[in-house]
Amino acid sequence: MKESSSIYVSSSCVRSETIADSVRTLSDAGFCAIELSGGTKPYEDMERDLLELKQSRNLEYRPHNYFPPPQTPFVLNLASDDEAVSTQSMDLIRNALRLCKLLGSKKFGFHAGFFMDIRAAEIGKRISHTSLNSTEEARQRFIQRVKELQGESQGVELYIENNVHSSTNAKTFGRDIPFMLLNFENYQELREDLDFKLLLDVAHLKVSCRSLCLPFEEQFHQMMEQSDYLHLSDNDGLHDTNGPLNRNSEMFALLKQHGLKGKTCTLEVYGEIQDLRFSYDLVREEFYA
Repeated sequence: MKESSSIYVSSSCVRSETIADSVRTLSDAGFCAIELSGGTKPYEDMERDLLELKQSRNLEYRPHNYFPPPQTPFVLNLASDDEAVSTQSMDLIRNALRLCKLLGSKKFGFHAGFFMDIRAAEIGKRISHTSLNSTEEARQRFIQRVKELQGESQGVELYIENNVHSSTNAKTFGRDIPFMLLNFENYQELREDLDFKLLLDVAHLKVSCRSLCLPFEEQFHQMMEQSDYLHLSDNDGLHDTNGPLNRNSEMFALLKQHGLKGKTCTLEVYGEIQDLRFSYDLVREEFYA
């Protein structure tokens, strides 16, 4: 398996009923490297359609997190103490690894675990405050399950993505932190017991740093040193809004300071295609020309 592109765009950047429609929309707009992510519904001929589009349009794919979409929606959580959720989560990632091999992708990234189970309707929104599971027990469940999946990956590199702790959820939970892997200290702690690759979502990090009162610039450079696979977008620091990149922004200045040499990235810019195109061209011209 060989991936030649350095810049991917997420299928979640467009809203479609099926992944094939999302891929067609992005391909028609001139994008040929597409990260397949959540937001569409499963259907019988999905894999056949993806393979046909890949061949006919010379596309590259990289499945991510909640893809392929399950028949029954749930929140992926490898740290869950709920047997049904943990089984669904393991099955989804195993299916994703199979799909990676089918589609020719050598990387698969998924979110770090949660210290509670979240309802599917709450993803990306305010999460109801419930008691958290034992953080150490959840951490050990997560580590054990990731190690099991690493042993089954058969050449597909597994990446763990940092979570986001929004301003709204920080107000809801107070001193309780419901998510794993929010900052560099969390990364170091997890690395002590688990050898893993980091998928760094810089926009997640920006929001989490503000919620946790941590210096974003320092955390940014520390985390960038650990990752060769990035998710790029921008926001107001309060919520993960998946906004476009801007040449005059703090985010872009930090990217310029560090550089993207040796890294691949996925743009997660939601909204209008022109915003995605602007961000794509900016990253390509500044870092990969």
